[in-house]
Amino acid sequence: QVQLVESGGGLVQAGGSLRLSCAASGRTLSNYVMGWFRQAPGKEREFVGAFRWNDGSTSYSDSVKGRFTISRDNAKNTVYLQLNSLKPEDTAVYYCAAALAHWFGVTEWSRYPYWGQGTQVTVPS
Repeated sequence: QVQLVESGGGLVQAGGSLRLSCAASGRTLSNYVMGWFRQAPGKEREFVGAFRWNDGSTSYSDSVKGRFTISRDNAKNTVYLQLNSLKPEDTAVYYCAAALAHWFGVTEWSRYPYWGQGTQVTVPS
């Protein structure tokens, strides 16, 4: 089992920034990929980015590439999602998730068995 606890959402004006945190515990995280997903009202859950713990590889969706960055703090077993240049269309509930490392590069949320509780990000138009 992997337990994930998220924090850091909020309301921010367009063009602003937020940093989301995902604190992980449970299994040896080097065997896992940490994914970030988001879901806006009435829309499907979509892939935002992923971080492979053992080598630091990252991947991002085209919609956030260049604006969002994933990083980690090994000592805290925490992964961060830095959201810059936010747009109203970034408004969603953001989730972190974990899957075994071989799923890195796969964007389907159903491949991730472990999920955080979600945190709301709102960017008013």
